[in-house]
Amino acid sequence: MLFTDRVDAGRQLAGGLTHLAGEDVIVLGLPRGGVPVAAQVADALHAPLDVCLVRKLGVPSQPELGMGAIAEDGTRVLNDRVVRTSGISATTLRDIEERERALLVERAHRYRGRRPPPELADRTVLIVDDGIATGSTALAACRTVRARGAARVVLAVPVAPSGWSAGADADELVCPHNPLGFMAVGQFYSDFSQTTDEEVVDCLARAAARMPTPGPSGGAGPTDEDVDLPAGAVRLRGRLTVPAGADRIVVFAHGSGSSRHSPRNRFVADALNRAGLGTLLFDLLTATEEQARGNVFDIELLAARLVAVTRALRDRPRARTASVAYFGASTGAAAALWAAADLGDRVSAVVSRGGRPDLATPRLPEVTARTLLIVGGDDPSVLALNERARTHLRCESDLAVVPHAGHLFTEPGTLAAVADLARAWLTADPRHHTSAPPPS
Repeated sequence: MLFTDRVDAGRQLAGGLTHLAGEDVIVLGLPRGGVPVAAQVADALHAPLDVCLVRKLGVPSQPELGMGAIAEDGTRVLNDRVVRTSGISATTLRDIEERERALLVERAHRYRGRRPPPELADRTVLIVDDGIATGSTALAACRTVRARGAARVVLAVPVAPSGWSAGADADELVCPHNPLGFMAVGQFYSDFSQTTDEEVVDCLARAAARMPTPGPSGGAGPTDEDVDLPAGAVRLRGRLTVPAGADRIVVFAHGSGSSRHSPRNRFVADALNRAGLGTLLFDLLTATEEQARGNVFDIELLAARLVAVTRALRDRPRARTASVAYFGASTGAAAALWAAADLGDRVSAVVSRGGRPDLATPRLPEVTARTLLIVGGDDPSVLALNERARTHLRCESDLAVVPHAGHLFTEPGTLAAVADLARAWLTADPRHHTSAPPPS
């Protein structure tokens, strides 16, 4: 094997791109697998990172075989030989292209939100993927950035078939490995597991937080750092991300069996970061405490940890003046509501995802923070628990049901719906809302 995983491939690839350091370069990763590779390259070059949205047009009987690709600006590249030998009709090709174009629009919203594509005019654009198979996707990417005004196009991949060339589509090709006997990109990786949308969003958010962009009114710059926060006799590890100019920090309380590395919470946190909100993801329990299963259901203990961490945040320079909100999942939602009752108006809002607010029933009438309960439509037992728990709330509250979502929101598009609901609730101006407690 040439690479352990995509992170290793990115670090190796970055070693062959040092000649670009200091140039006005922007790194574009090809989603999804190319983005973790591109993130390592962008970090090494201290360059901004974005995505180049291109979709492969797969042969229906063999989806992994690319017969072409389309880009978000409409550029299309076809491999005429594959189209001809596979017997693809014009109608079939059109149907596939329309389907993939719709996915491009969806992914653009998922990865960038309302943020527009970056300006490429007169810049060096470095396109990165995790490897070349047929090359149609990479070539479409090169052509689309050229059409957007790039002064120079560099295509960089860790591995490609022997003799493969980008031709005139790229001004420079950087590929450290061109082995014989090439059958698939994955054969050169020990770990070639599929990259998720959550990982792509995480890479983009971390890269954005790394760039020293000033706030909109000259305020404090962004922060993205590991933190170690005191909570009584223990210290809890977390990740604090605060975009430039952020005036609110959302503290995440994960559920049983999860941690600060939860991809679902990280996905939501990244969406909030892009909306200008700070986030703190941390472990409610130490590794030793997690071994005692009873601790993960000790809501009073978890809430006390959340309160302690919230207070400790005041010692962080970028969090000293920010207001605090909570996002809780599963049992973490109960802890968030319990802690909000303890802290009163020091917590501005609470969002629960697939939560168990019923486990905080004794404290629910004391919660003053605006509270949003999000439940999957295909999670009837938890939905019933949330409906009953809401009758105990006396604060402004709402219950949102995400159609076709199960308890963990793993169904396509459901977690993005959660992120949109949370963002809207947490960024709303409370002065524009009236108290709307449920009927008792």
